[in-house]
Amino acid sequence: MEPRMHLVIMGVSGSGKTTIATALAERLGWIYAEADEFHSRENISRMTQGIALTDEDRKPWLDAIAQWISLKSRNGESTIVTCSALKRSYRDVLAAADGDVRFVHLRGDVELIRSRMKTRTGHFMPESLLASQVSTLEPLQEGEHGLTVDNVDTLENVIDDIMARLGLAA
Repeated sequence: MEPRMHLVIMGVSGSGKTTIATALAERLGWIYAEADEFHSRENISRMTQGIALTDEDRKPWLDAIAQWISLKSRNGESTIVTCSALKRSYRDVLAAADGDVRFVHLRGDVELIRSRMKTRTGHFMPESLLASQVSTLEPLQEGEHGLTVDNVDTLENVIDDIMARLGLAA
């Protein structure tokens, strides 16, 4: 069986991960998951209260995402998952999953991201944690499989750019 590709759409909260991931999944016909669905109730409660998670809080969450990717890979399915994946150590957990795991770091102007966070509804991550996420973010490093995309163009153009740079055709 051919190795499956798994895209982790990463970046700070409000960078457009869900929008890009759902559009990519639709275009490619791949399975999509939102990493927030893998958080424990305790983690969601902490974030809702504006409390930043520790690495210890994140470990079971990252392990669950990696296990999901591995399961889908063993089933012969390619996937797209959104995950902040702010640190290299977090990405290393995800990269250890079965299949070809690639990261797509969505980068954007902090003020643009802040304005997006102010207008979105139904999300537990408060705008107050944006500064913490920005300071924690470690951009993709040498040896990591992925690319960085400035998410400032139209949705279609960003999707086209990602697919071209990853050699994907729909």
